[in-house]
Amino acid sequence: MILMSRGYLMTILCVAGVSTLVAAWPLAAQTPIGSGPTAALSPSRPRIEINPRPAYRRCASWYVIQYRPSGQVLFPEKHCWWQR
Repeated sequence: MILMSRGYLMTILCVAGVSTLVAAWPLAAQTPIGSGPTAALSPSRPRIEINPRPAYRRCASWYVIQYRPSGQVLFPEKHCWWQR
């Protein structure tokens, strides 16, 4: 019984979808392609080329003693920068 009602529901939804597409078909056929507002407003955009200079990352690292409630801890620190 439930499977039969699901089948009927799916059939009704498919028929409704197809009828909507058939009703909208003449409207889509009347509008020429490329006549929308986006075609008139967007001419070809200028091309911008970015040529970055060759750079690489340099890093320096060291150890620092930090004082914590549990005692002294040797903690690594690092500092990095970009260099040409």
